[in-house]
This record gives sequence, C-alpha cells and structure tokens, in this order.
Amino acid sequence: MLRIRRELVDEIVAHARRDHPDEACGVIAGPEGSDSPERFIPMLNAARSPTFYEFDSGDLLKLYREMDANGEVPVVIYHSHTATEAYPSRTDANIAAEPGAHYVLVSTRDPEVHEFRSYRIVDAEITEEPVEIID
Repeated sequence: MLRIRRELVDEIVAHARRDHPDEACGVIAGPEGSDSPERFIPMLNAARSPTFYEFDSGDLLKLYREMDANGEVPVVIYHSHTATEAYPSRTDANIAAEPGAHYVLVSTRDPEVHEFRSYRIVDAEITEEPVEIID
C-alpha cells in the first residue's frame, strides 16, 4: 500500500497538468528503508512526448548521487498518461528498474478529473496497490 500526503498528490497532479499534452515524470524520495515519500522532485521528460516518458540521463545521475548523499531512495516514481487510463503500458513495465518503488500514474485525459493509481512493478509484472492519501 502507498501511503502519501495529499500535498504530494497535489504536486504530482499539478505537474502532470502543467506538462500536458506531454507526459510528466518525476520522483518522490524518502529516507532509505522507510517506504515514506517525503521530497518531491519533478523531472524533465527528455522525450517531450505525449505517449512516452524518459528521464534525462544526466539529471537522473545527479538525482541518484544527491539521494545517495542524503540517505534517500526513490520511494515513488511517477508519470502521467495524457490520453489513456492510469495503467502502466508494456513499455512502462519494461523500463521499471526500481523493484522497491511505488510506480504512480496519473491520467490527465479528462481536463476536469484525474485518475491517480499506484503499482508495484517487478520483472515487468504489474500489481496494482491501494493508495491511502493522508491529510
């Protein structure tokens, strides 16, 4: 189960809306071993695509060095889908490289309503998990 503060959900949704019609992506880091998302880190979608996201390799290296120095891990890895439901594509599942992370998807296909869902993805196997939003 993903337990996440409402302000972090709002940040993810705002980032997804801001980058629409391209997919948005980012990370929420947390203390190693805690499974607690704490620090919101919006990233640039290097693909600049409405159907695919890709972290810039230089930005990602910098982020991992920063997290390592802070004793953090990527607790949440998020991205948006702009025209489809918030469910990982085959490509999303194949590039998921953090078996301990929660993979959050937000759908911005409806300008009035968003879908917010979380998954565990291990060896391209997708398992949806409940989300508890904490006020």
